[in-house]
Amino acid sequence: MSTTPETDARSGTLHGVATTEVKPARSGIATFLLVLSAIAFVAAALVRLLGIDGSRYMIAATSLTPYITVLGLLIGLLALFRKRWVVGLTMTIVGIVLVANVAPRAFPDARPNGVGQQVRLMTANLLTGIADAQFIVQEVRRRGIDILAMQELTPDMVRDLERAGLNQVLPNRVLLDEPGGSGSGLASKYPLTRRNLTPPGTLQQAGALVDLPGKDIEVVSVHPLPPVVTEGPEAWQRELAGLPSPDSTGAIRVLAGDFNATLDHVGLTRLLNKGYVDAADQVGKGLIHTWPSDSGFWPPPVTIDHVLVDSKVLVDTVDVFDLPGSDHRAVVTQFVVPRL
Repeated sequence: MSTTPETDARSGTLHGVATTEVKPARSGIATFLLVLSAIAFVAAALVRLLGIDGSRYMIAATSLTPYITVLGLLIGLLALFRKRWVVGLTMTIVGIVLVANVAPRAFPDARPNGVGQQVRLMTANLLTGIADAQFIVQEVRRRGIDILAMQELTPDMVRDLERAGLNQVLPNRVLLDEPGGSGSGLASKYPLTRRNLTPPGTLQQAGALVDLPGKDIEVVSVHPLPPVVTEGPEAWQRELAGLPSPDSTGAIRVLAGDFNATLDHVGLTRLLNKGYVDAADQVGKGLIHTWPSDSGFWPPPVTIDHVLVDSKVLVDTVDVFDLPGSDHRAVVTQFVVPRL
């Protein structure tokens, strides 16, 4: 078949159109999901960075800040890889800010040399008194524990601990044992004098003056009501706020127990700002989880058991280990009380 210049021209035009590269349209769903992730991530970050307690759901989300930080950074990098520049840069910058708040917990702080009385303190949530009493006493002996702070201490658990020989190694005790999960107690190698260091709360929080060979200390077995109860977080907020501040003129204070709070919660941050130091954070173990003891996928493991010491106290070591029968891990801290 013959062709004319007109048909050749048209063919050339059509050929040019057919061979022009057509860029694939960006996926609207992927962009929508990235934008949605960015909004959720920035909102969670602002709750943490601005110190907002809010509802029990917001408080639960704040406890997951280390996980949210890692996830946000990964999604931000994915967005940058897919050339969603605004979303990617926003998430990456916010993620870096969160990293600056979270990552130092994994690194030990500088520790000056000090002279004073060495103390080993162990805190353990006994899960309504069903933890293994024999194991607890065994660890108290093996680790040379001087002070034991107990939460969820029941009358039956007191009897089990006595049968296991706790009174032989830690004969001095202030016990506020109750059925269920509201009891509390302190046991010590050194003489104890009961002190009411916290206002009345939903759960017992035993307090005592410990008569050390050098400078005395005051210890509280901490256990505020969990913030995720159906009644809301008000009791938790009130009871954290009611914990005693460091006493600059009297005995050095130590708060040890189940705070039901991580270092990302504003209630705990306020205590640190008053002059306490988180012992695990001080030695670079602030990201080691304490609950649940079974570190499965769900619920995500978090760090809610702490030992807070007066900033004048020097922290040597922190050890976290499983406690058979309990859903919490035990925390052992060795610190030095200076001779002031």
